[in-house]
Amino acid sequence: MFNFKLVLVGPGGVGKSCLTIQYIAQRFVDEYDPTLEDSYRKQSTIDGEECILDIYDTAGQEDFSAVRDQYMRTGEGFLCVYSITYLQSFKEIPKLHHHLLKVKDMDRVPFLLVGNKCDLKDFREVPTADGEELARKLNCKFLETSAKDRVNVTEAFHELVKEVKRARLNKPAGSESSDSQHKKKKLCVVL
Repeated sequence: MFNFKLVLVGPGGVGKSCLTIQYIAQRFVDEYDPTLEDSYRKQSTIDGEECILDIYDTAGQEDFSAVRDQYMRTGEGFLCVYSITYLQSFKEIPKLHHHLLKVKDMDRVPFLLVGNKCDLKDFREVPTADGEELARKLNCKFLETSAKDRVNVTEAFHELVKEVKRARLNKPAGSESSDSQHKKKKLCVVL
């Protein structure tokens, strides 16, 4: 059975905890209680394989950035959430993505951009096209979700697991090919 460490990141109040609880317990929590940090474990079948998901729900507030950074260091895949009803939360995503890459010391990580609260169409401040465009710039996939109506919740978590699987497959292959190229160069020098 495969284990995946998934981290939810994003500004405060965008629905990271609601998405997590909807995925884990199939229920919607409608009162906002700022998260310090929470972790959950769920067994799921994804693409016919049994998986254990360790899900870390991080705080959106700056006060908890040291703890959030620790989750970023240990996480494998990142569900980056903004609210479609709050433009400022969307504007913070590129900075958060850059910070994540810096903390991980990598050029690319398994990352899924999520525009949450799509059930609140009348309060929309971020057009779907803007989310799609940002996802293209960040080279990641994009989904709009509703924790309240359970729209794309399971799909978001499962898609992120698939991204982590792809990254796991690519990592060893990439490092082996560069090692073998390095060995070939040594062989040429020796001959």
